[in-house]
Amino acid sequence: MTETEPDRDTEAVPTDPSERFSLKDHLFNAERVGYLSDLLSGGIPGFHAKRFVDDVMASMLDLELTQRVEHIAAVLGQYLDSDFTVAAVQIEASLPPPLDLTLTDDDFGDFIIAPFGQYVVDRGLAPEHLDVSLLLIRSITKRFSMERTIRAFLNEYPTETMAKLEEWCTDENYHVRRLVSEGTRPLLPWAPRVGLDVEEPINLLDQLHADPTRYVTRSVANHLNDIAKSRPELVVETLQRWRSLGKQDDAELRWMESHALRTLVKQGHQGALELLGFVASPQIALTPIEFVGTTVAINSSVEFSFDISADTEVRLLVDYEIAFPTATGRTRTKVFKLKQLELAAGETVTVRKRHPLRGNASTFTLHPGTHTIAVQVNGTKYREADFTLTE
Repeated sequence: MTETEPDRDTEAVPTDPSERFSLKDHLFNAERVGYLSDLLSGGIPGFHAKRFVDDVMASMLDLELTQRVEHIAAVLGQYLDSDFTVAAVQIEASLPPPLDLTLTDDDFGDFIIAPFGQYVVDRGLAPEHLDVSLLLIRSITKRFSMERTIRAFLNEYPTETMAKLEEWCTDENYHVRRLVSEGTRPLLPWAPRVGLDVEEPINLLDQLHADPTRYVTRSVANHLNDIAKSRPELVVETLQRWRSLGKQDDAELRWMESHALRTLVKQGHQGALELLGFVASPQIALTPIEFVGTTVAINSSVEFSFDISADTEVRLLVDYEIAFPTATGRTRTKVFKLKQLELAAGETVTVRKRHPLRGNASTFTLHPGTHTIAVQVNGTKYREADFTLTE
């Protein structure tokens, strides 16, 4: 039986647990709570800043990351006005300046703002607060992405929330526009699922795909990649339609296509490959895979090479797949990108790869035994060979 490795990057961490990086302590600590308290002091007259910090810190360090957000939001509930409408005004007055719009990409914001979003879910999900809550979410997301927060409203009030997202597609702030795509993603990492059919947000993506900001178009491409895992044909058809509309810059749309189709390309989906300009079953030949040593130790690398020759001029997308044995005796496979080639008729190219096999990766455990490498070109497997991994 074969398991497919989740589509996520593998990150190496120190083997000594005392040296592990703690994301929760980096994002939520006494200094950041103090900063949040200062914001609240600046927006709320008479706010008890020190007492707030003491109440948050009393038990926060014993909690995991998401629990810390929930805990801070709960403490906020003891310090903000009991009337949610008034509390929304207090939060609005306490927010820091919006994120720098000149950056245009990779500006997620400060995680210490996240408890404001959780507070809106905890206290503002009642129908009488819907309008105020959505306006407040729009304000907060200019400081920190509210992609998790908006999902609670999509599940509780799908019609009203989708109508508001339709308006936000043309918002002047690109963080608000990104929220439309990111908040409706079917498989948003580390977030609750939404009850929308995957087709429902397509009309929103139709507008956002022509956005001038990479932060937005990356979200749109990631959204399509989510859909590709259940409705691949819908993704290919949508991208074909966008290409015919000609509303997005050609280079940006090509980047979006490549990013949106990455899962389908790894699966060898012919429609996705053809959209990217890679013909199915190209007229090529591959020599057998050769290893620089067929026995490899964990924490070293496996090195291999092969030759590709073409009968006609052709564009090639070359990937390789490794089948890893698991502790239970099954295998799980993961596809890795190798390179793109443009071969002339009669040309031969040697492809070499050195693949690190880290034994201390946080998301992937290596086990000794026989591993299989398969070379995939334009979605078709051509050659495979085994190597042995040892302790």
